[in-house]
Amino acid sequence: MPTFNDIQLLRINYLRGPNIWTYRPVLEVWLDLGALEDYPSNLLPGFNERLTTWLPALIEHHCGVGERGGFLQRLQEGTWCGHVLEHIVIELLNLAGMPTGFGQTRSTSQRGVYRMVFRAREEQVARVALAQGHRLIMAAINDQPFDVQAAVALVRTEVDDRYLGPSTACIVTAAGDRGIPHIRLNDGNLVQLGYGASQRRIWTAESEYTSAIAEGIASDKDLTKSLLKSCGVPIPEGQIVNSPAEAWEAAQDIGLPVVVKPSDGNHGRGVTLDLRKQEDIEAAYHVAYPEGSDVMVERYIPGDEHRLLVVGGKVVAAARGEVVGITGNGRDTVRELIESQLNSDPRRGHEEEYPLELIDVDSDAKVQLELKRQDLSAEAVPAAGQHVVVQRNGNVAVDCTDELHPDVAYIAQLAAKVVGLDIAGIDMVAQDISKPLHSQGGAIVEVNAGPGLLMHLKPAVGAPRPVGQAIAEHLFPIEEGEDAPAPGRIPVVGVAGRRGTATIARLVAWLLHLGGHFTGLACREGMFMNERCVDTRDSAHWAGAHRLLVSQMVQAAVIENDARVILQDGLAYDRCTVGIVTDMDGFDTLAEFDIQEPAQMTKVLRTQVDVVLEQGAAVLNAAEPQVADLAPLCDGDVILYAAEPDLATVVAHRNQDQGRAVLLRDGKVVLATGSSEKSIGTLERLTAGREALAADVPTLLAAVAAAWALDIAPDLIAAGIKTFEPATPAPHAVRAPVLPL
Repeated sequence: MPTFNDIQLLRINYLRGPNIWTYRPVLEVWLDLGALEDYPSNLLPGFNERLTTWLPALIEHHCGVGERGGFLQRLQEGTWCGHVLEHIVIELLNLAGMPTGFGQTRSTSQRGVYRMVFRAREEQVARVALAQGHRLIMAAINDQPFDVQAAVALVRTEVDDRYLGPSTACIVTAAGDRGIPHIRLNDGNLVQLGYGASQRRIWTAESEYTSAIAEGIASDKDLTKSLLKSCGVPIPEGQIVNSPAEAWEAAQDIGLPVVVKPSDGNHGRGVTLDLRKQEDIEAAYHVAYPEGSDVMVERYIPGDEHRLLVVGGKVVAAARGEVVGITGNGRDTVRELIESQLNSDPRRGHEEEYPLELIDVDSDAKVQLELKRQDLSAEAVPAAGQHVVVQRNGNVAVDCTDELHPDVAYIAQLAAKVVGLDIAGIDMVAQDISKPLHSQGGAIVEVNAGPGLLMHLKPAVGAPRPVGQAIAEHLFPIEEGEDAPAPGRIPVVGVAGRRGTATIARLVAWLLHLGGHFTGLACREGMFMNERCVDTRDSAHWAGAHRLLVSQMVQAAVIENDARVILQDGLAYDRCTVGIVTDMDGFDTLAEFDIQEPAQMTKVLRTQVDVVLEQGAAVLNAAEPQVADLAPLCDGDVILYAAEPDLATVVAHRNQDQGRAVLLRDGKVVLATGSSEKSIGTLERLTAGREALAADVPTLLAAVAAAWALDIAPDLIAAGIKTFEPATPAPHAVRAPVLPL
């Protein structure tokens, strides 16, 4: 067999939102197979065997067959290498901890050139997976060695570096389960949940309700303790010290044993427990000093450490820590025993996905001190059966939520309220949290802002807790009833097509403005905020729409799109309230996307209809059969518009389930529901002095239909049309409505 040249990656495009392939972001890759077009998988000697040896989990890929082993069946029958690359990339992402189930590969009008897409939660992660998948498939084709584990490690590193952390991700997932969209605002964990004025922001496990004052209090352990004590919350006695000698003096004053810890650290860093000797206390001072601005000595509370998560004034999860140790065998060193007995635990790892951390005796000063207190070192060999304590804290991973006594929960909730945190991690020491805290001498030792959630999501022992759901419900309380607003959403109107779309978008925005909404508009004529032009450049693109959706002022958004936007970037919104499609024009300008004929435009512009909410409506031009045929694809209502009221499409729609339409009958604009009709005025009166609108009746009818779908009153629609100014206002000019007397 010849050695094949690499498959060419002609173009790589990240589609950020709903697109012709799916509702979700994907990486779209244009491939040229070259000579491999004549060599499907069953004609490449040894290819299938090498591939399934390297990636045995490909057997789980159902592919189009629809059952386990489906993709392997396609391999044996013979499938083209673009399709194989799709499955390789998906499997690399699965192995790297970013499960991906969606992918498609389709031929184009050019022989040997394919479009391959796969689900891409994060663009750079997807690009790295593609690069490694490309290397792997060429190695398998040409019978060359390939290190699969190294490739997976590269992708996993990219996931760890770029994707949301587990705490943020669980909140985003819980919000998504309730239909709340999200927008990532930086490369880290700052995320916007919801659109416009209905949004809430989170940063890991902090929310926009987490005040800077409360966070500052929580970071100062001495101040936190004084506030808790003043409210009757049990705390250990303690004081700030400035030297190892002062630490020993304070320990004598407080009474042994004591705890030495940084005054403003977190995650248990620099904390040493149960100290009884002067040399241990002085050594613990040096462990704590680098982790905070001051060092604190406080009374040691006997018992287990616990972490209680308080969200919105309620305890939603609790976890218990364990003292971690090893047992000697008379042969192995402490270092070797840590590796074999502790670090071999599959629950331990460096990445955030693991509930327990790996123990590095060389870099962890606390572990070194703990061993020293037992007259041991990393190289010491404990006697057979000798128990050695390695860590006394930091291993909180045993769920105990169901054991919580109401008194314990109340004290944790009180502590969070005293500090002022809406989301708080309460560190508590108690011998048994199923009993009242005071009676057993327990105490709260820390209150933490931005608490980690992994111990509750992936406890080493016990059931995971829905803490992401609790935080999502805290930010977006559940409202009952059919009229309850969709959480995190504002009215979003998408206008797709080419005929009069900018005017439609501006008129709908004007009507929403008159209806009392602070309305953002992104269209070809610029960007407008409540009728003020803030940017005269063409804003009918993904970036322009994105600017509207992240603005906390915007109570409603109107966004103009066209086929190029959908093909190049995808829609900026996941769902919309109203989706307008005016026409299927423009196929002849989209050859670069392999759009060769008018019929292909249906697949492109249906995207606007696919994303209409169940409570929303699609507004479709009944005079264009290709547009009207999109009606069955809409999850919500459908409103047709036409200047010819007796079109067969309109009549059939009105006769089916009281279908709605906006029509021009006898010179009047009418709102039709089933057999009933209501006029909002004559065309002549509505457009008096507005020749630009009078010349384009379908544009006017489309805007009226959208306003009707948005529940704007007919009288207000009529008044808004009369006062609408078709001419684009000058930059920074405010257009005041001129209402008739």
